[in-house]
Amino acid sequence: MATGSNTVATSGAGTATRRRSGGPVQAHKLLQLNWFGGLAGWIWLGVVLIPLYWIVVTSFKDQSAYFSQNPFALPSAPTTANYKLVIESDFPRYFVNSVIVTIGTIIPAVAISFMAAYAIIRGAGSKFLAGVNGMFLMGLAIPLQATIIPVYLLIIRMRLYDSLLALILPSVAFSIPLSVLVLSNFVRDVPKELFESMRVDGATEWDMLRKLALPLTRPALVTVSIYNGLAVWNGFLLPLILTQSPDKRTLPLALWTFQGQYSVNVPAVLASVVLTTLPIVILYAVGRRQLLSGLTAGFSR
Repeated sequence: MATGSNTVATSGAGTATRRRSGGPVQAHKLLQLNWFGGLAGWIWLGVVLIPLYWIVVTSFKDQSAYFSQNPFALPSAPTTANYKLVIESDFPRYFVNSVIVTIGTIIPAVAISFMAAYAIIRGAGSKFLAGVNGMFLMGLAIPLQATIIPVYLLIIRMRLYDSLLALILPSVAFSIPLSVLVLSNFVRDVPKELFESMRVDGATEWDMLRKLALPLTRPALVTVSIYNGLAVWNGFLLPLILTQSPDKRTLPLALWTFQGQYSVNVPAVLASVVLTTLPIVILYAVGRRQLLSGLTAGFSR
């Protein structure tokens, strides 16, 4: 009986000890949480969401309500007149121009960059390809603003001024360096044994490019396509310098339509901003997983 009572007492003491020690352990875990990082994340979320909220809410106000109401208050009488005004102000034409320029830039830029990245990685011992890779890396250090005058003169000499092709060609050139850098990291991650096995089976370089490298680098292709598409879609400097006719305007440049000499129709401008942003939001929602994996996997070594 004494032994049993001692056993019960010992187990009860152990349980009490574990209960008492549970408090400090939980407190230690709470202290290990990154409270500063979490607070900074919530603050940054507010910094991002508050302007978006203001843009959407203001786009449903008329000009009188915009000047008389609280800027962050919901509209007392929501109206879609601003969206109607934007659509009736040649918005579809500007939208089509932006789509043509964006797609016309993404397809050749990604195709050229993918083939260049494949050649650079597969021909690692070639001095010529090493020099080409160095030129691509140098292109990352040259901003668009520093070359706008030479680009303008080239477009004039080529008789392409005031055309959509004048926007596509420079956009392709400035999209290639970063695309080659990203795609090279992905092609480098493809095991060499796979290439050698296809080579033994009689596959050519084009076959390995299409049937092996292309499927395995699809996340990177989606990543550079979305990134370049976003940059071209929001581009303002090239359309401003290289086009003149109203029918050649893209969406960022078309925002000037709602700016008068002495006033600005702010609700209409914000309605056009919402319509301009929707395609990019939809594109990101569709390719979000591929984009995130493409931004991380190629640099995770």
